Amino acid sequence: MQATATRRTLTFVTGNKNKLEEVKAILGKQFDVQSVAIDLPEFQGEPDDISRSKCLEAVKHIQGPVIVEDTCLCFNALGGLPGPYIKWFLSKLGPSGLHRLLTGWEDKSAYALCTFAYSTGEKTKPVQLFQGKTEGSVVEPRGPPNFGWDPCFQPKGYDQTYAEMASELKNSISHRGKALQLLAEFFHEHS
Repeated sequence: MQATATRRTLTFVTGNKNKLEEVKAILGKQFDVQSVAIDLPEFQGEPDDISRSKCLEAVKHIQGPVIVEDTCLCFNALGGLPGPYIKWFLSKLGPSGLHRLLTGWEDKSAYALCTFAYSTGEKTKPVQLFQGKTEGSVVEPRGPPNFGWDPCFQPKGYDQTYAEMASELKNSISHRGKALQLLAEFFHEHS
């Protein structure tokens, strides 16, 4: 993170253009978000542990300040699964298959969880975590299939899936938007 006249630079390790686009849309007025695509290992475990491990691995490559992100989609009927393993479930089943996983379950509720991890790049300083959560349900896919499981996740209190929403609305209520708001507040308090 380098200071500029009005905005800080954040290096976001991601190869996912959709995530990068959302992060820039949410933080673009406050930060100059630069991306670096590094093939980080896919760690297993709980979301906080995965995020910390990804961040520490990213620091080895960047050797400086960095943010990484890990996203989960957790089905309440399945005890929180697929959770951090949503990437593989989605690649094998697609959004329709994710919905079909809950066939036979009355409970279709779920939550989207996003964890951003930030490191200054200094080994003596702890990794900071920023987590956002959005409650909702898994529905029959609706909307453009442009971004992961967005077509089958409908946030609580809304009649549209993430995929059907205008990006401004989605970003204002999403798990990613909530986590990035906490990250932005952290930098504001520590500047």
